[in-house]
Amino acid sequence: MHQVCVPFFYFSDMEYGIANLAIAPLRAQPKHAAEQVSQLLFGETFEIMERFENWLRVINAFDGYEGWLNELQYASIDAETYQKLSQNKPVTTRTFATAALKEGDSSIIYLPFGSTLPFLNNGKITAGNETFTVDTQGNVDTLLEIAYSFINSPYLWGGRTHFGIDCSGFAQAVMRTQGVSLRRDAWQQAEQGEVVDFLQNATLGDLAFFDNDEGRITHVGIMLNNEMIIHASGKVKINQIDGQGIYAPEQKKYTHKLRIIKRYL
Repeated sequence: MHQVCVPFFYFSDMEYGIANLAIAPLRAQPKHAAEQVSQLLFGETFEIMERFENWLRVINAFDGYEGWLNELQYASIDAETYQKLSQNKPVTTRTFATAALKEGDSSIIYLPFGSTLPFLNNGKITAGNETFTVDTQGNVDTLLEIAYSFINSPYLWGGRTHFGIDCSGFAQAVMRTQGVSLRRDAWQQAEQGEVVDFLQNATLGDLAFFDNDEGRITHVGIMLNNEMIIHASGKVKINQIDGQGIYAPEQKKYTHKLRIIKRYL
């Protein structure tokens, strides 16, 4: 019996989009008052799975995360464009804000850290049928520089930028600059990487995960060495860590119980 190889096709009835705003919230339900579960950053592409009134249920091509997007907060792209952008490693911004000058009306969008620069060529990028000019000078590249740039960023559930970020969004954003594609939630990220057997063996860039009383992983941070961790809790900050977990001196107590340490680099 011969095996038949069937090529993969993007069917014409499938719809795709690209984020053409600096930040677009993904919500748990199709309404503005619903919980923000994540965000789409400029240039990220997605597949449209469902329409309900003026909302779209989408799946982010970057991390597979799903949520509801308002129909006024994206641009349509065809299957070929979606495929090209999904298959190629994206160029992303590395500063807290990058100015993008829109051709036609000369308006400016300030792209947050981690925004994708689709089809970057000689300082020009394209999102849907819109073209922008960007300046990527001043980008920082080392994991330590990037992680430190987030210090004092406020905690925001579902956030992914310097202006508001959650613990797993912080880990995802920093590790993405090092070529590591993490999933969106802390428990999902804990399923990736290789186990570090002992805290004493932890090095810069390892991720530490923490669980609640029910044993569910609810928090993640980036190890700076085997004694210090940077994480988003209230704000992005640096705390001491030991075998028991994270100790917060301002609260004079352990705030997170250590579960496991994983390595990705």
